Amino acid sequence: MTFAPPLELPGWRHTYSGKVRDLYVPADTRDEATPAHLLVVASDRVSAFDHVLSPGIPDKGVLLTTLSLWWFDQLAGADGGRGIPNHLAPDHALAGEGTVELIPDAVQGRAMLVRSLDMQPIECVVRGYLTGSGWAEYRAEGTVCGIPLPEGLEDGDRLPEPLYTPAFKAPMGEHDENITFERSVELVGADTASALRDASLEIYRRASATAEAHGLILADTKFEFGFDADGVLTLADEVLTSDSSRYWDAESWRAGTTPAERMASFDKQIVRNWLADNWDKQGEPPALPAEIVERTRERYATLLRLLTAS
Repeated sequence: MTFAPPLELPGWRHTYSGKVRDLYVPADTRDEATPAHLLVVASDRVSAFDHVLSPGIPDKGVLLTTLSLWWFDQLAGADGGRGIPNHLAPDHALAGEGTVELIPDAVQGRAMLVRSLDMQPIECVVRGYLTGSGWAEYRAEGTVCGIPLPEGLEDGDRLPEPLYTPAFKAPMGEHDENITFERSVELVGADTASALRDASLEIYRRASATAEAHGLILADTKFEFGFDADGVLTLADEVLTSDSSRYWDAESWRAGTTPAERMASFDKQIVRNWLADNWDKQGEPPALPAEIVERTRERYATLLRLLTAS
C-alpha cells in the first residue's frame, strides 16, 4: 500500500514516514543541521506482516500517543520510581493547552514535541512471558534468542526472569535482526550496551507492576533509546503502547484453558489473525472488513481505559 501524502503542517517540514509515524523538523531547519526539536506524529495507519493495511484504525494515533504520554509520566516518577529521562520537549505539556502554538491543530492529540537525540541502533526487547517467536524457538531449540530455558514450559507461561533480547535496527524496508548481548557490545560498546539492558529491564519491571495493579499482564515490549546533548541516556519513540507491547488480561490468563483464551491481547492481533485466514501473503493484502477495524479500535481503547483508570 502507498502512504497518503504527508500533511502540510505550518511551521514544520516533513522528513520521514514509517509504517505508523511521520517525522517533521522545523521548517527553517537546514538539511545538514540537527534541529533542537522534532514533531513525531502518530497516524491511524496499521501494519501487519510488513505491509501497511487499508483502511486505518480510527483514532489509533490519538490512542497510542495518549498512552505513550501517560507512560512517560509514570516513568518520570509518578509510579514512585526514579525519574527515567525521556525525549519529550519541556514545552510539550503546554502545547496541548494552547499556551504555545508548537503543535499544529491538525495533529493535536496525536503528536509529540520531542528533543533531538543520538539514537542508538539497538531495539531493546524485554520478554517476561513465553509466546510468539520466542515460543516457536523454544519448541524447536529449548531457547529464546539463544538463551537456554528450563524444560516443560508452555505457550504463555511466565519466564523465570525477564529476558533482555536485543535486536539490531535494520535499514528501512528490512527486517530487524535478533542479536546477542555480546553482539550489542560490539555495535555500541560495553558501557552503552549495559546501560541499554539495565534501563530496559528496570522499565519493564516497573511497567509490569503497574499493569498488574490494573488487572493486566505485560508479556513483552520493546524500547528505543538515544543520548541527549549532555550524554544522558534517554527513553524515546513510543513507549509501552499496544503497538510496541503485548498486554493480556490477567484473569483470563489465569483462568483460560487454551492459548487463545489465556493470551487475548489488547493490540492488532485481531488484524493478524484475520489476515492469516484470508491472505496468502502474496501481492497486496486485502482491505480490512469494518468489523475487524472496529474490534481492533475497541481493543486499543480498552487498554488505555484500563491502564489509566484511577
